[in-house]
Amino acid sequence: MRILLLGNTGQLGWELERTLAPLGEVIPLDYPALDLADEGQVRLLVRRVAPQVIVNATAYTAVDRAETESDLAYAVNARAPQLLAEEAQAIGAALIHFSTDYVFDGVKGAPYVETDLPNPLGVYGASKLAGEQAIQQVGGVYLILRAAWVYSTRRESFVTKVLQWARQQRALRIVADQVSNPTWARALAEITAQLLAQGGLQVVPWLAERAGLYHLAGDGYASRYEWAQAILRLDPHPEEQIVEAVEPALTTDFPTPAHRPLFSALNCDKFMDTFGLRLPDWRNALRLALENS
Repeated sequence: MRILLLGNTGQLGWELERTLAPLGEVIPLDYPALDLADEGQVRLLVRRVAPQVIVNATAYTAVDRAETESDLAYAVNARAPQLLAEEAQAIGAALIHFSTDYVFDGVKGAPYVETDLPNPLGVYGASKLAGEQAIQQVGGVYLILRAAWVYSTRRESFVTKVLQWARQQRALRIVADQVSNPTWARALAEITAQLLAQGGLQVVPWLAERAGLYHLAGDGYASRYEWAQAILRLDPHPEEQIVEAVEPALTTDFPTPAHRPLFSALNCDKFMDTFGLRLPDWRNALRLALENS
């Protein structure tokens, strides 16, 4: 299997480069070697590499900065996926693209399924939704995998921030009204490799029968406050903590340029029904992530 992996220096891409390696030849690229805003470069790259599978782990993820950098956010999150879908279709390749729970407004009050109507609250979510729609309009062989609250311990993430705050502050205030699925980047990368392995030598026609949009996030959901409590409890070096109190707060206590969905948990049953795979419970994944940090 020949795999073109885009975004290999990001927290998910770094893990994907390692989990995909046993499947065949992985050609990893990231900025600045590849500028996703350069249409000609993107098209030429796909044609030159001629992969069977394109895995797009790139994204503009600066949620607040996207409000003032919308052109860049749309170039990376919407236009680039469209180009990749077009080129994948032209050479008979499959495209795996990662999206986000931020395509939803968070008012449903229950975990979202794939048929729920998106309604993003900010530029980041809107640009990611535009990327999904562009891929779907192009058609071909694709999987759009919506994840949520992706973290790793090797790059800055909510998990590393909480551990850092606990070593610097006596009291922490963490929002308790934002709820979603904490998703370990390594587990997400591993399950991506597992689903591709199922297709084997016939991976493209196999994926063609299963093409579409799926939710793929950590099993179960939690508030950021509950997540932070679990992070501190599972901290492999608790003796380094100086924090004495962790208090719940409201999103409105911390004004930000971009609005965030309050309840954006994802229901991942469709992925399980199709591929027979499910990500581990978010608490178990967090324990493994911290044990291996």
